[in-house]
Amino acid sequence: MIAIVKYNAGNIQSVKNAVERLGFPCIVTDDETVLKLAEKVIFPGVGEASSAMKYLKERKLDVVIKQLQQPVLGICLGQQLLCDFSEEGTTECLGIFKAKVKKFEAKEKVPHMGWNTISAVKSEIFKDIPADSDFYFVHSYYAEISEDTTSVCDYIEPFSASMQKDNFYATQFHPEKSSSVGAQVLLNFLQL
Repeated sequence: MIAIVKYNAGNIQSVKNAVERLGFPCIVTDDETVLKLAEKVIFPGVGEASSAMKYLKERKLDVVIKQLQQPVLGICLGQQLLCDFSEEGTTECLGIFKAKVKKFEAKEKVPHMGWNTISAVKSEIFKDIPADSDFYFVHSYYAEISEDTTSVCDYIEPFSASMQKDNFYATQFHPEKSSSVGAQVLLNFLQL
């Protein structure tokens, strides 16, 4: 069973639909036991960092997520919350990835919204995906480039389009909204 972390963030239903379209049964849950026993865990998110972390801490999900041993995929805000710290609401995050999350300077339109190319790809979740593929992004904050970066996108400046450390994987883009290449990223993760 695939577990999707239930918390006060949007976009959970579209992630669930995308996983089910790929033929994997899944459950949306904030139950510690279900999350720990799941084959894979997806940590999605559209929302605001400080209120999301507050919600996770109130339900002890911050502790649960850090203890997970199976493959975990953070999406968008999920990736940002897996980092050390976010400028959004001056928020201490989960600290899996040693990176800060910063706000884009408004040199161009913010939020960064729409299709953009990723490069410098190095992760098994990008297996069978053509080089220079475009993915769908919607965000005003970004994770800086770090030793955990597994692909890069350049909008205003280069940032981590995806990250990985141990069993934790993450994408700033939305695979569930990124057409066939996004479906392939999800499938690669689900087949790890």
